[in-house]
Amino acid sequence: MRMSEISRKTSETDIELRLNLDSKNRGEIKSGNAFFDHMLYLFQAHSGIELSLACSGDTEIDFHHSMEDIAIVMGTALKQALGDKKGIERFGFYFAPMDESLARVALDFSDRFAYVLRGSLPAKIGEMESSLWEHFFKSLAENAKMNLHIELLYGQDGHHCMEAIFKAFARATAMAIGKGKNADEIPSTKGVL
Repeated sequence: MRMSEISRKTSETDIELRLNLDSKNRGEIKSGNAFFDHMLYLFQAHSGIELSLACSGDTEIDFHHSMEDIAIVMGTALKQALGDKKGIERFGFYFAPMDESLARVALDFSDRFAYVLRGSLPAKIGEMESSLWEHFFKSLAENAKMNLHIELLYGQDGHHCMEAIFKAFARATAMAIGKGKNADEIPSTKGVL
């Protein structure tokens, strides 16, 4: 099974994460922020990936350290669970609307890091500044060693904007980790990713 379990403890956070790409079970998510939990539950539901997360962090300062370290662990877990990537689709893309908002995500589990965000996020989403959400996706992509392109095409309500992004990211991830045409081959002309 394609799965990964990671523990990360620093002076700022203590994180336990379990990721199973092939399980239909739903894990429990406790990030320390209810809105972020909501977004991660959306990712779990729409990607079809089992995600269990427990994080205790120095949230009395702010949520930056927790969000960054969760992204590091989640990206690392995705990379580990995919292994040599033999038999996967590799690329994923999706449009997702959420009421008045529309997001598009395209990604490639290429083993190379690239991150692009286009579109204007509201200044605050939930109780967090939009820069924290940007940093989350950048850190996740960097640690998963993936290309991640996110576009918020339009939207006004911060909750709806982020929900559209997370749903598009989840569905693009589901496509990319799905079975490709050649189950016994690494999806690259180089023969390795």
